[in-house]
Amino acid sequence: MSGGVDSSLACALLATEGFQVFGITMRIPVESRQALDAIEDAKKVCDQIGVPHYCVDLTCEFEKEVVSPFVQAYSLGITPNPCVICNPRVKFGHLLQKSLELGADYLATGHYARAGRVNSKTKEFVENHEFAVANKDQSVEGLSNLLSSRTYLCRGKDKDRDQSYVLYGLDQNMLGRAIFPLGGLTKNVVREMAGDIGLDVAEKPESQEICFIAQKNYKDFLSQKRVSPPPGLIVDTSGRVLGRHSGITNYTVGQRKGLGIQSSQPLYVIRIDAEENTLVVGTREEAYASGCYIHRLNFIMVDQPDSPVTGTCMVRYRGREVEATLYPGSVLAGKAEKMKEGASRGCELGCDESDLAFVEFSSPLFAVTPGQSLVFYQGSYVYGGGTILKTVYGCPLDTSGR
Repeated sequence: MSGGVDSSLACALLATEGFQVFGITMRIPVESRQALDAIEDAKKVCDQIGVPHYCVDLTCEFEKEVVSPFVQAYSLGITPNPCVICNPRVKFGHLLQKSLELGADYLATGHYARAGRVNSKTKEFVENHEFAVANKDQSVEGLSNLLSSRTYLCRGKDKDRDQSYVLYGLDQNMLGRAIFPLGGLTKNVVREMAGDIGLDVAEKPESQEICFIAQKNYKDFLSQKRVSPPPGLIVDTSGRVLGRHSGITNYTVGQRKGLGIQSSQPLYVIRIDAEENTLVVGTREEAYASGCYIHRLNFIMVDQPDSPVTGTCMVRYRGREVEATLYPGSVLAGKAEKMKEGASRGCELGCDESDLAFVEFSSPLFAVTPGQSLVFYQGSYVYGGGTILKTVYGCPLDTSGR
């Protein structure tokens, strides 16, 4: 429980449905007033509902699993997505384990998504939540015998709030233990229901920024972590020097404002070269990509694809979705020479070359950013995804991108 309306209503709904519920909140390495209030709000909601509340100190785990990779990525000129990292490693990793130790069968959150299995006879999708409500007297292990062994992740009903993108990293064990009570609701309905049952947090504003960075000040946070890259050159796609930047951690791919250079047309950051300490900028047209390499893969609908897969993809949360084709490593293996350049940066980050896929977009996407996640869908189902390793601006399967 985060102390917000979503997780609070999730807790209240499960208690109303007759589950034995307790709230659990993780303490993370941030000492802001907002963080402390969140823990207190979660406890108050549990008291109001009449269920126990536990606060688990995961500051060390969070620092190691989320904060350190975040800082390292920025120092390499990469823009990470800490929520995508936190969900499998901390929330459904360490926090799920703590919950199981306290006697839980499931870990429920306020995410707008759906997790469930397929009825082998009817082929219908049955949410973990829906099935658990009807079978509260059975264990998770017992339920698994009645449905398909594979657990799937689907989009939430509220398209504007769908959070399946940030959950693609969950493995089968995590998804099998996950309940998302709000997956079939919209945000407006959630607030109405919370108000109707008198939850104090019904109208609490949402947190929009990264939870462990106080007051949205990225520069100060990175400086405290001793990440202060020196100024360097800003060049265009032909290599012509246009000016100087104040340190690569102050920029991200797709950024237009704050570059401090004069030009007859708007220019955008296309690439951040940490090795050369250089920003590469170009026109908006030059910032559109035809595809990208991804690594640190996690597939949900299959263990590992062995042939090209068609579907749709998103390269940022609530971003534009386009039709795409995913070429897994087994297909790329025959193109070893072309893979080498695309894989070189992955080797720097400890990536095995076999943990690669290439995704070709049906239409170009703007500001495809290394470090962010590409999530691949088939209809409402999350097929899988990975971390963007290298953006390709040329022809498909051509790694000579700028």
